Amino acid sequence: MKKERKTELPEVVKELGIKIKEEINSNKLKPREVANDAEMDVENLRKYIKGSQEMRIGTLFKIAKALKIHPSELIKDL
Repeated sequence: MKKERKTELPEVVKELGIKIKEEINSNKLKPREVANDAEMDVENLRKYIKGSQEMRIGTLFKIAKALKIHPSELIKDL
């Protein structure tokens, strides 16, 4: 049985996930590689990419570092 959220996630969470996915694809990487470089579980990364889970600022920095970009590139224009 799937859990239901008490409150909806902000749209910006989904938009951030889309940007992360675009960066992964444009660099011809696999989510597993990015998760490994960010020292996180690949399932959590997939939740961030789908926009189904909010991330902490530290996680954003880890993902950006794994993608070899500045964190501001991920949140620019959101």
